[in-house]
Amino acid sequence: MRNPLNNIAMTRYKNLSGDSGVTAYAVTLDSIIVEFRDGPVYLYDYRIPGMRKVEAMKQLARKGRGLATYINKYVRKLYIGKLR
Repeated sequence: MRNPLNNIAMTRYKNLSGDSGVTAYAVTLDSIIVEFRDGPVYLYDYRIPGMRKVEAMKQLARKGRGLATYINKYVRKLYIGKLR
């Protein structure tokens, strides 16, 4: 089985608050991949949870603050797939 993460460069999450559950992310035109501290990696895109939420997640990821809180509050299990 081909690993979908092999060709994706993940960016280390800045974690400016110091206590985020997010460790890394990758942004594409219409999606964001988020890696969590406890290991799982999830794909979110314009289909699920939708363009507005994905764009908000991209902005928070680039800022390095608030991404895990946003996911917990507004997205939860609205992801396309668990990649790891």
